[in-house]
Amino acid sequence: MAPKTPFPFAASGGFIAFLFFSGLVTGAPAQPTNNPVFAARAAAEFHRAQNQFQSDTNDPAAAWQFGRACFDLADFATNDTERAATAQQGIGACRGLLARETNCAPGHYYLAMNYGQLAQAEAPSLAAYRLVREIEREFKTAAALDEHFDYAGPARGLGLLYRDAPVWPFSIGSRRKAREWLEQAAKLAPDYPENRLNLVESYLQWRERAEAKRDLQTLETLWPKAKTNLVGEVWEQSWADWTTRKKTAEQSLAEPARPAESPKD
Repeated sequence: MAPKTPFPFAASGGFIAFLFFSGLVTGAPAQPTNNPVFAARAAAEFHRAQNQFQSDTNDPAAAWQFGRACFDLADFATNDTERAATAQQGIGACRGLLARETNCAPGHYYLAMNYGQLAQAEAPSLAAYRLVREIEREFKTAAALDEHFDYAGPARGLGLLYRDAPVWPFSIGSRRKAREWLEQAAKLAPDYPENRLNLVESYLQWRERAEAKRDLQTLETLWPKAKTNLVGEVWEQSWADWTTRKKTAEQSLAEPARPAESPKD
């Protein structure tokens, strides 16, 4: 079971990863998250984690938790410079941790996540595209070390990476790989709404409406249980995001079907 994170939505690698990879593909500027309550919580957690890390930089848990806090706070950046600077702090903490403990799954996982924030800040430059391979490698390493971490976060991150990155020869995008990893995430953590939502959204993107309807029904089934298990202030941001995305998916399925697009891979 993954550890309980202070900000599970931001650490989930779901919607945030989707925003990053969409931005990487299109070169569109990152859109800041506007909820001031969530932003204040992310800032408070960043400072708490930073103080804990600085008090003992050799503490593995303090290092990767600071990496997580950097990723979370970077999502509220109002410009690319701020986003990159925050992500670089997380990258530094995770790299230092992995230099001492190469088999630390959280270290590899949050290194990948902060690479994602840095790539978003640098998109659409060549440096951003080069980071995609780094992200892929770190997620794969994290998956090999602890596939259940953060509710199957490494598999979830890989699935979104393959889904939304440009295809060969420009990058590593692959519908086949995206499907495999997103389905693996749902298999490893079937009661976590993010994993099923990613599948629903992916099937809609691929114009596979029957599959999207099937997984939306599965999501409806697990939704009440998740609402009773994932409770409290730390889950408010997650539920705000998931509820909005679920409604969007329902609306999309209510609209007439459009012609299927050509597969990436």
